[in-house]
Amino acid sequence: MASSSSSELRHPNFHRREFLQAGGLAALGGLSMSDVATLRAASGSSSGPPRRPKSVIYIVLTGGLAQHESFDPKPEASADVRGEFGAIETATPGLFISEHLPKLAARSEKWALCRSLSHSWNEHIQATSMMLTGRSILSPSFSRVPKSTDFPGITSVAGRMVPPRNNLPSAAVLPYSIDTPGTKAGMMGAGHDPWFLKAASDCKWSGACPNCWDHQRRPQQQHTGWPVFQAPNLRLPDGITQPRLDRRKSLLQLVEQRQRTLGQTDAVTSMNNYRTGALSLLTSGKVRSAFDIESEDPKTLDDYGRNLFGYSLLFSARLVELGVGMVQVNLGRGGFDTHGNAFDHLKNLMLPPTDQAIAALIDDLDSRGLLEDTLIVAAGEFGRTPKITRLPQFYELPGRDHWGAVQSVFFAGGGVQGGAVVGKSDRHGGYPKEAKQTPENLAATIYDALGINPQATWNDGAGRPYHVYHANPIAGLV
Repeated sequence: MASSSSSELRHPNFHRREFLQAGGLAALGGLSMSDVATLRAASGSSSGPPRRPKSVIYIVLTGGLAQHESFDPKPEASADVRGEFGAIETATPGLFISEHLPKLAARSEKWALCRSLSHSWNEHIQATSMMLTGRSILSPSFSRVPKSTDFPGITSVAGRMVPPRNNLPSAAVLPYSIDTPGTKAGMMGAGHDPWFLKAASDCKWSGACPNCWDHQRRPQQQHTGWPVFQAPNLRLPDGITQPRLDRRKSLLQLVEQRQRTLGQTDAVTSMNNYRTGALSLLTSGKVRSAFDIESEDPKTLDDYGRNLFGYSLLFSARLVELGVGMVQVNLGRGGFDTHGNAFDHLKNLMLPPTDQAIAALIDDLDSRGLLEDTLIVAAGEFGRTPKITRLPQFYELPGRDHWGAVQSVFFAGGGVQGGAVVGKSDRHGGYPKEAKQTPENLAATIYDALGINPQATWNDGAGRPYHVYHANPIAGLV
């Protein structure tokens, strides 16, 4: 089986003196040297005419968004299935979604749904791993924390297979990492971990929308702070001015020219790529501007919502505009885990910022001519139970429990057919009725949008090849 590229780039090791030679690049504020070390060149095998490069923004709605309360309402079902929310018609005749997603309803000509994605797990860790890796099975040595033997995450695979643009990483994750198998490159090797951009202050509870809350409403554990978006700082280290950095860059180029006369090793090549990427982050005005969210047009900030959810999606749009191939945005931090008090929290806290921010992302990319070449995907780790449940020992009001058997996945841009619906759940919204899809189909849809060849493979540290695709893309979206 052929490898995905003619040469495999290895994660370089650095000596402390090399850090100093690079002009103190370790002091990048929000970026560590290991973050920037993900600047690498890797591409998938291809055949046929080259495709125009596309990008993907994968919005992970951590906690598990209820299909009934979002994209698959059941207005004709009994009250214990239907829930408290009504359904509204979208701009696409005959297509209904939750009444608390009005902005998305008005833009249905730009998005599509899959209402039949299914897997076998109802636990957060396992289900999240499946949705992050695009595998319906768990790695043989699966545990609750990421390990080097895990299946690589979709974002890590994208980062390895998609050629970098503008000296930037091919894949990034923000505003915080989910400490779950699938968040990193696993058996692909730590050198292929995505670019982690911590862009959020710590928040004990939801961490996604304008306020924090505790679903169980435990007075002794109430938290009154706001989760704040904090874009990583790309300022030059103290004492390193731009002219001084330019001089050091010239010195590095001279030293490396001498090195090349002694032979060009893989390690030297990797080091050169690393330095080029690190310097581009510091010297590119466009990059620094993208990181300065507060300098955005106030109307744009208002459109997205001046909260962690909105700012994170705005930041993802700017990264795509700069040339980052795939951006994974982790949003929710349990905010969609609506076991109880569900309808109050969804109506007042979670669905409004979700509706506003995703609608603004669609509009923003469209206005910049990027929507057609950017696929937006939004999904949780699972759906919620078809029947409403009550846990009075924990919650005042009802909700829904975990449910891996079916969930709805949202797609926008990237050439999807506006108003299209793939698959169908049964009348209770509990199981796929038509066109069942799996995490493998979801991953393949992302890989296909990125232009990765269906026959592409990647090699682990021992040189063993693995297929990128494990299923076909979801049919009927494009």
